[in-house]
Amino acid sequence: MDKKKVAVPLVCHGHSRPVVDLFYSPVTPDGFFLISASKDANPMLRNGETGDWIGTFEGHKGAVWSCCLDTNALRAATGSADFSAKVWDAITGNELHSFEHKHIVRSCAFSEDTHLLLTGGVEKILRIFDLNCPDAPPREIDKSPGSIRTVAWLHSDQTILSSCTDMGGVRLWDVKSGKIVQTLETKSPVTSAEVSQDGRYITTADGSTVKFWDANHFGLIKSYNMSCTVESASLEPKDGNKFVAGGEDMWIHVFDFHTGEEIACNKGHHGPVHCVRFSPGGESYASGSEDGTIRIWQMNPAVSDDHESHGSSGPSGKVKVGVNEVVHKIDGFHITDDGPSE
Repeated sequence: MDKKKVAVPLVCHGHSRPVVDLFYSPVTPDGFFLISASKDANPMLRNGETGDWIGTFEGHKGAVWSCCLDTNALRAATGSADFSAKVWDAITGNELHSFEHKHIVRSCAFSEDTHLLLTGGVEKILRIFDLNCPDAPPREIDKSPGSIRTVAWLHSDQTILSSCTDMGGVRLWDVKSGKIVQTLETKSPVTSAEVSQDGRYITTADGSTVKFWDANHFGLIKSYNMSCTVESASLEPKDGNKFVAGGEDMWIHVFDFHTGEEIACNKGHHGPVHCVRFSPGGESYASGSEDGTIRIWQMNPAVSDDHESHGSSGPSGKVKVGVNEVVHKIDGFHITDDGPSE
């Protein structure tokens, strides 16, 4: 693309504080969905394609650090500074379960089979909650060497991945034994770890480096140095030829996976970028920033001299929700008949 032109993102307003995590659902019969976590304590669900606001999950009393959707986008989960992880009905917006912790919950992840919820945080304990028996005590794996920053499942829920806030490396845990089976070594703390859609790669961001690891044999495949500290990176899920990265320079960089060459640099955020994630089909990617906005960028963008289009926003936004496009999800959610108020 001509770098003199400016890519036009969909800009999603609604959060009043920084956006710190984003998660796309797989494609479902009702389309695909995007959930966002913010320090404003109000995680939001959106139509993943249009950015239209569907609803807000109301109930946390502190910053929400992590968010995810299950495989069918029927439930959401969030981890918060209020010492809880919550599971929500993604159709109605109702809270289904609240799992109390003894300190800040930084990360959460549904298992692939959707029956389990994994959490990690400042306590240095990985917890596995059985959603079929939500009142039962969780299984605890308490050998994390530091405060937990990210968690994920891989190998059909047989392996857990975690990284720490205060030390480098990604640890891979055998779920059955609860023991670390491998450590992927990095110099800086890993702020983002993503398992690719096909299960082949782990994409990590640590310091000013983006690395790609073999998710089955754990070897390092690629390592690219960035021009600034990068907080998040995501691999294009369909053919894996490109990746995006965002960090302290406020820009979204698009790179060639095979060569590391920068293909595009998208500007628009007014604060550091905390999270970037590709949509499940790879046709677009979303970024969340300290400026409180989410921007959805097309991989083959329309370009203009300098204008931004606006997806429908949250309660403080300018555009009303496109009810017809997300009618299956909206039924019974926290939303008024005429969409969010101006």
